[in-house]
Amino acid sequence: MAEKEKVVLAYSGGLDTSIIIPWLQENYDLDIIACCVNVGQKDEMEGIKEKAIASGASKIYVEDVTNEFVEEYVYGSIKANAVYEGKYLLGTALARPLIAKKLVEIAHKEGAKYIAHGCTGKGNDQVRIETAITALDPYIEIIAPWRKWDIVSREDAIDYADKRNVKLTVTKEKIYSRDHNLLHISHEGGHLENPKNEAKRDELLMMTQTLENAPDIPEYVEIEFVKGIPVKLNGEKLNGQQMLTKLNEIGGKHGIGVADILENRLVGMKSRGIYETPGGTILIEAHEHLERLTLEKEVYHYKEMIALKYAELVYNGMWFSGLKDALDAFINSTQETVTGIVKLKLYKGNFIFAGMKSDNALYKEEISSFGGSKFYDHKDADGFIKLFSLPYKIQAINGIKDYINK
Repeated sequence: MAEKEKVVLAYSGGLDTSIIIPWLQENYDLDIIACCVNVGQKDEMEGIKEKAIASGASKIYVEDVTNEFVEEYVYGSIKANAVYEGKYLLGTALARPLIAKKLVEIAHKEGAKYIAHGCTGKGNDQVRIETAITALDPYIEIIAPWRKWDIVSREDAIDYADKRNVKLTVTKEKIYSRDHNLLHISHEGGHLENPKNEAKRDELLMMTQTLENAPDIPEYVEIEFVKGIPVKLNGEKLNGQQMLTKLNEIGGKHGIGVADILENRLVGMKSRGIYETPGGTILIEAHEHLERLTLEKEVYHYKEMIALKYAELVYNGMWFSGLKDALDAFINSTQETVTGIVKLKLYKGNFIFAGMKSDNALYKEEISSFGGSKFYDHKDADGFIKLFSLPYKIQAINGIKDYINK
């Protein structure tokens, strides 16, 4: 018998990927190799190997890339101050290019012709995953069951699983679609789909306390950055995974970083999601403060515009694009001076600036204070104001002349 062609399935053990294995068996004559890429969803990893094999996979890879995810992807976004539409810290979008990279690596190792994924036909992730795969290997063929099968809802998917004795953790009563990694947890579906509904945070939140249950006593955190990268928390040197883990615990306890956003998806529709990003929210807040201290005005202002475009590129799945590479080069050059320590006070969902210091500080108290300075004489402002306001003086003269002529 000829050896079957192989397909590498992006496998999470959730609803969608759990039913994809039997669906592939019923519709394709392929050897199914599951690949679970662990980017910090530790609670979902228990029993995943056994579940994949029991569902019909011939083999499963479990790749723990959590630290790589933080240091190569999350930290790049922190340096950029990338926030999509003012609220979303790109927790799902940042994980997708790394997941795609590992899928391609496993496909090459196994000699697989196909990669399959469980992204829905309405979501952004199908674009992110497939664009990244194409950028890394344009010859791999992609199978996207949600764009092929007759299942049209999560309720249908649950019925499909029940008929095939596939064990699930979701129910029709608690039918939220969740994505979990070390940076965030996203919640979609259920009562959130109607924007008139207040989010049931007591029911939803998994990383973060509600404000009502957060402690009544504030807590301070001190984060040290070197060239835009967080390296120490409260004086303790930590790698990326350790840093984000600890900040998630601290921020989650104080209700930090919960965003309720009706966002504009890449595929043309609006969708509502609740995002919990406690540690990432603290990091980006601290980083922004330090940039205010260490970046010159024009660089800081231009970088603010870059941050919007950077977030859009990541959101739209363009991690491996030439433009993002170019923006990374600019951003990394700006981070050469972003070294120092920032202190924040956390209290019931808020972070209060509590001081910072840097050897690269561009703020000089002797210049900026109201007192005298050899670098700044109050009288110098006379000539500056005359030159700065000259265009407006000319406009006013023309306006007065026109008024008199009337």
